[in-house]
Amino acid sequence: MFFESYNEETFAKLGLPVNFVQDNQSFSKKGVVRGLHFQNAPFAQGKLVRVITGRVLDVAVDIRPDSPTFGKHEVFELSGEQNNVAYIPEGFAHGFVALEDSIFSYKCTNLYNKASESGILWNDPDLNIDWGITDPIVSEKDLILPTFRSLFGELIR
Repeated sequence: MFFESYNEETFAKLGLPVNFVQDNQSFSKKGVVRGLHFQNAPFAQGKLVRVITGRVLDVAVDIRPDSPTFGKHEVFELSGEQNNVAYIPEGFAHGFVALEDSIFSYKCTNLYNKASESGILWNDPDLNIDWGITDPIVSEKDLILPTFRSLFGELIR
């Protein structure tokens, strides 16, 4: 089987970023929730994400205050079997839950910068994301992320 996960010409024709500067890969056991993560400007990252093996429920939350979809989220399934990809633009918090043991790949438009790292609590009541699982496995770091309201409260409509 052959699979083309990225094509610069296709992305350029669609008006999407073509300058990816960092590739990351992670392994997550079934039930692990990662996120919701983002980096603040000037280190905000767009991410081209895909699953190499396994299956995940991927989540993107719009955190752009001037956007008509600010505070809204999209949920979609990515799988190694389907070979589907998603582009998460800058200005979105991103997370996923592994529905199976999974290897997850990210192509990023900006380098990781620890000082710019931020996130939103995965089970934030204002976002009300249906992760589709019970008894998630969440890292200590992700369990203490702030809520959407504590980060953007004055901007919530």
